[in-house]
Amino acid sequence: MKITSSWLKDHLKTNVNIEKIVSTLNNIGLEVESVGSADKNNFFFVAKIIKAEKHPNADKLKLCDVDIGSGKIVKVICGASNARDGLLTVYAGPGAIIPKNQLKIKVTNIRGIDSYGMLCSESELGLSDESQGITELDSKKFKVGSSYFKNNSEPAIDISITPNRSDCQGVRGIARDLSTAGLGKLIDLEQIKLKTNIKNPFKVILQSNSGCSSFAHCYIEGIKNSESPKWLKDKLIAVGMNPISTVVDITNYIMLDLNRPLHAYDADKIEKKVIVRASRKGEKFSALDNNTYSLEDGACLITNEKEILGLGGVIGGENSSISLDTKNIFLESALFDPVKISKIAKKLGINSDAKFRFERGVDPNGMEYGLKLAAKIIHKICGGKISNLIISGENNFKNKQIKFNSDNFEKIIGSKISPAEIKKILNNLGFKLKESKNIYSVTIPTWRPDIKEEVDIVEELIRIRGYDKIQLIKPEMDSSKGVLTGKQKLYRFTQRSIANKGFMETITYSFTNSKIDSLFGLHNKSLVITNPISNDLDVLRSSIFSNLLIHIKNNIHRSFEDQKIFESGPVFFGSKPGEQIAVIGGIQIGKIYRKNWLEKDKEVDVFEIKDCVYKTLIELGIHEQDLTVIQESETYYHPGRSGKFYLNSNKQLPIANFGEINPKIVKELDIKSGPIFGFQIFLNNIPFINKQNTEKKIKYVVSNFQKIERDFAFIVDKKFEAEKIVNSLLNVDKKLIKKIRIFDVFQGGNIEKNKKSIALNLLIQSQDKTLNDKEIDELSDKIIQTMQKSFDATLRS
Repeated sequence: MKITSSWLKDHLKTNVNIEKIVSTLNNIGLEVESVGSADKNNFFFVAKIIKAEKHPNADKLKLCDVDIGSGKIVKVICGASNARDGLLTVYAGPGAIIPKNQLKIKVTNIRGIDSYGMLCSESELGLSDESQGITELDSKKFKVGSSYFKNNSEPAIDISITPNRSDCQGVRGIARDLSTAGLGKLIDLEQIKLKTNIKNPFKVILQSNSGCSSFAHCYIEGIKNSESPKWLKDKLIAVGMNPISTVVDITNYIMLDLNRPLHAYDADKIEKKVIVRASRKGEKFSALDNNTYSLEDGACLITNEKEILGLGGVIGGENSSISLDTKNIFLESALFDPVKISKIAKKLGINSDAKFRFERGVDPNGMEYGLKLAAKIIHKICGGKISNLIISGENNFKNKQIKFNSDNFEKIIGSKISPAEIKKILNNLGFKLKESKNIYSVTIPTWRPDIKEEVDIVEELIRIRGYDKIQLIKPEMDSSKGVLTGKQKLYRFTQRSIANKGFMETITYSFTNSKIDSLFGLHNKSLVITNPISNDLDVLRSSIFSNLLIHIKNNIHRSFEDQKIFESGPVFFGSKPGEQIAVIGGIQIGKIYRKNWLEKDKEVDVFEIKDCVYKTLIELGIHEQDLTVIQESETYYHPGRSGKFYLNSNKQLPIANFGEINPKIVKELDIKSGPIFGFQIFLNNIPFINKQNTEKKIKYVVSNFQKIERDFAFIVDKKFEAEKIVNSLLNVDKKLIKKIRIFDVFQGGNIEKNKKSIALNLLIQSQDKTLNDKEIDELSDKIIQTMQKSFDATLRS
């Protein structure tokens, strides 16, 4: 929303300068983005045609060498018959917006030759209806390279209005806020009494479900439409709007001034019966922007019995548009359904000033006033006779009431506010109050649809009072308790643990590309985003790998061969609240280290990624003997090079998985690298290790008696996992067997096809005596017997 200080002072009696206005706007939550000229005419220059010759590939076009000042010559292709050597004319460079049709000039290739701009006619510049040739300028009055349009507009204040503050889409709403903040006195609106001396000949029919709840209109006969007076043009130009004609400019002025969009129709181009109805699929509509739109069901249309006159609340129709020849007008002020307005405009790709305001909400009680003010100004400038006003549809708009307990201000903000201050702020904002002790019954003005509950009133009070008035108080904290919850500590610690293993943290969106996400076999249709920020980020991710693989591929293209990256965040399995889990996942490719004088190259393998997960889980406080690794495979992993970690206490719920990413996925994504390895740790499935447990001192009892090592080699079936064998042997005698290490696994040779040899090293030690040969042999026999009984193993000689 752009305003000027002079326009603001039409509603605000104040002497403050623009710097103070900007400062106050920022303080009350109306953020100023910039201050400067909004004039769009600084792309139009006086230029001279040096040479004009026939276009080599088109008979009716000319290729012109144009001097635009400072010795700069550009090529411009022109179709005007009067384009000739030595002609002084107006040049519009790339970036210029043509006043007549709002066309933005770009460098364009025309019949094989680039044209760097445009030579303009008076019609295109909005100066007259002359369109037969380009503008001819007097060389005595104009200098080559100078700006054609004089920029006499005052600086415009560009304010970023949040969607909830629809009242501030008009200058008066901003003036009201500034007045309440102490910057001056709000000027009362004038009371308008129209002299109506003709009967309104129009009948408006509002059909149900049309999307229009109220439609006010009047008829003005015998006007003389013309170029707008200077004061009106200056106001519009200053805020970046192009003047068109008096009638159209007045409707735009009132829209910007009061946040009241209006629309004027040429009454001689429409019938006397106007129908407001919902569109039917397949209907076509020619709009003021020179485009024809094919409509779906449900759009609000302004029609007669023959044709569509306008798309209600969005854009007018070409066939009922106002021109300088218009003599009689039908003036509309209506209320449209914000949701329908937003949906249809988005679907059709139309973004008009009226649509922008209607979808955010306009004051229903300002509908009649805006219509009267427009009729009055049109009559004053253009003459004519005004008919009576007719309102069809709803006409009784009640104010909402909210109960406000002033004690709640202190509970929410942390400081007190006096009754006098409450009354002053709310009354100046247009609220009406009835007080009973410290309870207020607050009547909300209809221009504030954003005020819906008590906390909104608290927000208004502190916004105007000043956020800087909020006292800084240190939060109370129990020193015996940490700031973070147990789950938050687990999350943070896991991040640090993985980072300490050389992984670089990646931060991406929680949404991803549906085509990539579906490769992991988890994609849920309910996760599709209705309004994605881009077409390639159209779903909530169901796998942490989706975005990581995108970045792995991008990094490979930048010649990063060895990569270790990880990300932590939610992945989703449904669209309902809670249907998500916290995951930390990582990807590793390339080599663990490159060849040097001490060691050879070492490629990343599945054991490297497994070791990373294993060590992280141990660091999280999970005991080694509580972990089980099972060679299970998710579809997105290589079936023979992957696994899952479980807790022995719950073998239904995996706490992590790891493996080589399925080569089919790597091929589908066209990632040019060696094998890619990944892991995921499911934080929701890891039991929280509380502070008391993590701080328990582990007592290591060192034996004073000799330790003994024994090696065994068994031939077992290939189906048996090494971990099961180790766990079984540890239970043979927990007091004597301290550690078991697998130092060799062998297949082939003279070993049967479905068998494997597994070599074990056992550390044996007693806490209370030195073991003799008999005791060692007895233990060895128990080990052999256990292997034979549990795994049908034979001792390898």
